[in-house]
Amino acid sequence: MLLRKYMSLLGVGSAQIDLILEKDVLKPGESVNGQFLIKGGTIDQHLKQIDCTLVMVDEKTGAEEVIDTTAIQVETKIGSEEADKVPFSFKLPLDVPVTTKAISYHFKTKLTFEQGVESWDEDMIKVVKDK
Repeated sequence: MLLRKYMSLLGVGSAQIDLILEKDVLKPGESVNGQFLIKGGTIDQHLKQIDCTLVMVDEKTGAEEVIDTTAIQVETKIGSEEADKVPFSFKLPLDVPVTTKAISYHFKTKLTFEQGVESWDEDMIKVVKDK
């Protein structure tokens, strides 16, 4: 049991997070809805916070620009092999440029524990013109 605890502190067998979006093609100003699915690891862990950042990527240079970040306090415990869901909602800015070959978008999600290595997830979205 002690070995599993130390392994999860290093990130092996720790809880995982997955952002599940209702849709991934959106218009400027539209709400992005979904949920965070948290899957327990090999031991019980105390969760602290979920941070989710919308990032715009310049595909030519690889430069990333943070559009907005949301933080959710989830101070709770997730048991070994359990699953939990946390609702997610985010409104795209009205002035966000549309996705092109030169511009792409993704949400970077980070699950922070009281102890141990963070869990990360990345989800692409596409921003299209409002017709």
